[in-house]
Amino acid sequence: MREITAAVTREPNEYAVESVSLADPEPGEVLVDVRATGVCHTDYHAYTSEDTSFPVVLGHEGAGVVEAVGDGVSTVSPGDRVVLWVLPSCGDCEFCRRGDPYLCQARREVRGRMMDGTRRLSQEGEPINHFYAQSSFASMAVVPERQVVPIPDAVPFEIGALLGCGVTTGLGAVTNIAGVGSGETVAVFGCGGVGAGAVLAAGAVSSGAIVAVDLDPETLATMETIGATHTVNATEADPVETIRERTGGVDYAFECIGRPQTVRQAIDVLRPGGTAAITGTSSTPPAEIDLGRFTKGISVVGNIVGFTRPRVDIPRYATMYLNDDLALDAVLTGRYELPELGEAFAALDAGTGIRSVVQFPEGA
Repeated sequence: MREITAAVTREPNEYAVESVSLADPEPGEVLVDVRATGVCHTDYHAYTSEDTSFPVVLGHEGAGVVEAVGDGVSTVSPGDRVVLWVLPSCGDCEFCRRGDPYLCQARREVRGRMMDGTRRLSQEGEPINHFYAQSSFASMAVVPERQVVPIPDAVPFEIGALLGCGVTTGLGAVTNIAGVGSGETVAVFGCGGVGAGAVLAAGAVSSGAIVAVDLDPETLATMETIGATHTVNATEADPVETIRERTGGVDYAFECIGRPQTVRQAIDVLRPGGTAAITGTSSTPPAEIDLGRFTKGISVVGNIVGFTRPRVDIPRYATMYLNDDLALDAVLTGRYELPELGEAFAALDAGTGIRSVVQFPEGA
C-alpha cells in the first residue's frame, strides 16, 4: 500500500486533489508512475453525470513508467515507458481470441473495479472506484497488463498519452476501419482529438481531398497544417453543400462528435458506394437516417476506438510519430497540472483547443 495524489470526484461537477491509498499490483497487474494523461470527453461526461459510480478517480489516457509488476506479468518490466490503453479486455472471450479486443465486454462487467472485481484505490478504508481499470488522474495507477503497451523512450509522455484513446480512435478509423487509400477523398466532422487523428491518418496515406469540418477557426487552421486540403467552418457554411460542391461526394466520412446532425451530414456527403464511420458515445441521442441513401450502396459502420489492437497499433503510431509521419505535437494544444483539471474540463466543454493533457512531475 502506498499514498498517491489523485483527483477524486465524489459528486457531479466537483473534484478535489487528495491523498489516497493505492494497493500493490495483484497477479497480472502493473503499477505505473503516471507522467501524463489525456483529458477526454469521456472523462468529462462521467464527471458531469448523475449515473457515474462515485467516488471515483477518472482518467483513461495515461502514459508513464512501469514502477512494479505483479506475479505472472511478462510483457513489461520496471523502467519501461508505456501507454495505458483505454479498454480492459479479458483475453479469453470469443472477441479477444479472434483478435478483436475492442469488442470485449469486460469493461461493462467490471465497472468501477479491476478485472477481478475488487478495487486498489481507497481512502481511510473507504473504497474508491476505478475508471476503465486505469484511473490515471493520479500520480500512480495500477492497470491490467493487457492495457499496458511499451513505447520507445524517445516518445514524450504527453505524446504517448495522446495514443491512449481519442487520437488513436481517429487514426484507427482511417487505417483499420476504412482502409483509406491513395487518391480517395475524406470528410471529417469534428476536429477534436478523434477528428484530428482522422485528419492525420488520412494525410499520412496520401488520400485525395481531405475536408475538415469544425466550429473553431483556430482548430481548422491547425487541420490545414496536418493534412486537410479544405476546411469548412460550420458556423459560416453548410458542410453538406460545401463538400458536395468541392468533391461531388466523398469516399469516406468520419463523424467524430456523436451528434444526430453531424451523423446525418456525414452520411449525406457520401458518393454512391461511400462509407461513413460513426464515433458514438454513451450519451449519443438517436439520429434519423434517410434510408433512401442506402439505395446508393453506401455503408455505415460504428467506430469503436478505431478497431485498435493496442499492442500492434500503438507502437506503429509511435514509430510513425518518431519518423515525422504523424504530426502529433500539433494536436496537443493544452497542458495542465492536476489542480488545474477543472480548467481543462472547462476548455473541453467550450470546444477550445484540440487535445489537452494533465502532466505530473517525476516523483510526484
